[in-house]
Amino acid sequence: MVLLLNQRVPLAAVLELLLAGVIFFLACAVTLTGIGATIVDSHLAVWAAAGTYAILQLFSVLAFGVHRMERMRSATHFALRITGSLLAGGTAAYLVLGMWADGHAYQSALPVALLMSAAGMLMVRMILMASVQMGWLTHRILILGTGPEAAAVERSIRDHNKSGVVVAGFYPLSNGSAIAVDSGRIIRNQPCLERSIAELGIHEVVVAVQDQRGGFLPVKELLACRLRGVRVTDLPGLYERVTGEVPVASLKASWLIYGEGFPQGLTRRLVKRAFDVVASLALLIVAAPIMLLAAVAILLESRGPVIFRQERVGLGGRTFNVLKFRSMVTDAEKDGVPRWASTGDPRVTRVGRFIRKTRIDELPQIFNVLKGEMSFVGPRPERPYFVDQLSEQVPFYGARHTVKPGVTGWAQVRYSYGGSVEDAVRKLQFDLYYVKNHSVYLDLLILFHTIRVVLMGSGAR
Repeated sequence: MVLLLNQRVPLAAVLELLLAGVIFFLACAVTLTGIGATIVDSHLAVWAAAGTYAILQLFSVLAFGVHRMERMRSATHFALRITGSLLAGGTAAYLVLGMWADGHAYQSALPVALLMSAAGMLMVRMILMASVQMGWLTHRILILGTGPEAAAVERSIRDHNKSGVVVAGFYPLSNGSAIAVDSGRIIRNQPCLERSIAELGIHEVVVAVQDQRGGFLPVKELLACRLRGVRVTDLPGLYERVTGEVPVASLKASWLIYGEGFPQGLTRRLVKRAFDVVASLALLIVAAPIMLLAAVAILLESRGPVIFRQERVGLGGRTFNVLKFRSMVTDAEKDGVPRWASTGDPRVTRVGRFIRKTRIDELPQIFNVLKGEMSFVGPRPERPYFVDQLSEQVPFYGARHTVKPGVTGWAQVRYSYGGSVEDAVRKLQFDLYYVKNHSVYLDLLILFHTIRVVLMGSGAR
């Protein structure tokens, strides 16, 4: 695992992104120089074009999730995903480079550059996958405990299929817990924990015990391992990293109080605000024609206002009016009782169903962002009626109001639309993860995921 801008990323994924950038740059540079027959005279122009091509392709790789090796174990799946990514990035490069002087020369080199990029990426993926399978790029974990919690940890790691993460075994404790793991993988006949860690080449120890009272934990040995650079992680920390959630059911206030995270510094706020303003203005320029067409379609289908205003709870619990294109009939809540949208909700109009599926109905929130009421990325704002209910039923629900609400968020790209208290709890776990770990890197990752969600039309109701 590599700590990248406060996020732990598999080493194989980091290497693949770095090598991808080199491959994209060289593919374009070599093609532009025609391997002996110069297409562009200036070396500086070649480097600039190759750099632009590489950056656009890297953005496309991130947006398509090509670097997530655990999602594409088969060569066919990877080939399909990288083809879509390269075509999208190549299209963006074609448009951008076409605006340069002698743009046709750059554009003529792109087909060959794309073929070279595809070949290079396939080769890198094959090498990295072989390296992971041979154990060269693995992150080896030893689970401390053999009870139900230990079994749950292994199951969580397996279900989320983190590339290069290997459970090396289970180290037993004398806490009287029933054995719930494969007995053949329990480390036996070892005099001490330190020796087991050294012999197995362990990088991290996970303490899979909920109740750590009783003096059965080998505290001195864990401390010695930690001082030697072996990471020691508790259950909430492991689940947070593996699942991208903060588990509410087993969460204690002390873990939030003493744990790391929750960046709220001046620099972070200034950078986030600058990004919000620049991104909102850019999106407004690009989306203006789409917003105009959506407004006309809404007017033609049904009578009523085009823009729908609804009170929501924002930063610090303060309320504001969120703006959306109207996607329901005008008397959707004629009885005055707020309710969540449901799958196939009859209140949604035909135009509304389309703009909700494509997230076009959220575009007016650009103005909420420009006013400073919202951010581009953050927990989705909820209505006061539901906030009052959920605050009573769900622990730590108010923590999501310590950052500005967002047009898109970690919960939106990791979980489907919520329409119940149970859904709200699950989404809160993702929101808490964002509040605790938000950074420029995580914001960009969420934006890339959002692009994919919009293109696939998933999660809308």
